[in-house]
Amino acid sequence: MFDLNEYAIREEEAPQNQSTNQNQSQQTNRTTVNTTTTNVSTIDQYNSPVINNIVSTVNFKTKLDLKDISLRARNAEYNPKRFSALIMRIRDPKATALIYGNGKLVCTGAANEDLSKKACRKFARILQKLGYSIKFVNFKIENIVATSSVNFRIKLESMAHHHNSFCTYEPELFPGLIYKMMSPNIVLLIFVSGKIVMTGAKQRQDLFSAFNKIKYVLKGFRKN
Repeated sequence: MFDLNEYAIREEEAPQNQSTNQNQSQQTNRTTVNTTTTNVSTIDQYNSPVINNIVSTVNFKTKLDLKDISLRARNAEYNPKRFSALIMRIRDPKATALIYGNGKLVCTGAANEDLSKKACRKFARILQKLGYSIKFVNFKIENIVATSSVNFRIKLESMAHHHNSFCTYEPELFPGLIYKMMSPNIVLLIFVSGKIVMTGAKQRQDLFSAFNKIKYVLKGFRKN
């Protein structure tokens, strides 16, 4: 005989299965959309320039006895047969100085402009404590070095061909493409991985201006 109860149970089960299928389909669609969004955001996301090194100069306006300084100061090295300057290092802020006998100093290794100036003043105080009459004159940022990335691979050979007036690319000698930007006046070392080393900037805004220009150029030479 026809079982009404069994029929009723099957009628109730059918909508639940249909609802489950719809939920699974919606979850699959959401997963697909999320995956696509993630891929797009990963591709289009750039790493803005990060400063790695500041090179600055200052003039102490006095003659320095480098041999005397090397014997009396800590963390100082002086070998005139190898290099004409005395090398001095400090930890806070972390920096290295090249000190010349004519009183000029080149400071490298500082993380930003303020720390570079602070380091130069600390080197000046060290020399003052050794008995030298020091003046702090003509402090200047000479070079800001930064790194960045466009997060996609680049066809360097094609880029060197189409931008030959700005580019130098000799992979047998150096793996990166050297791109000399005219405005701002910055040199970029561009690697096939999408990583970029930027050097030659005098001001940090020049780094961001150069990066904003080069990233659109690199889009046209993106590897699939």
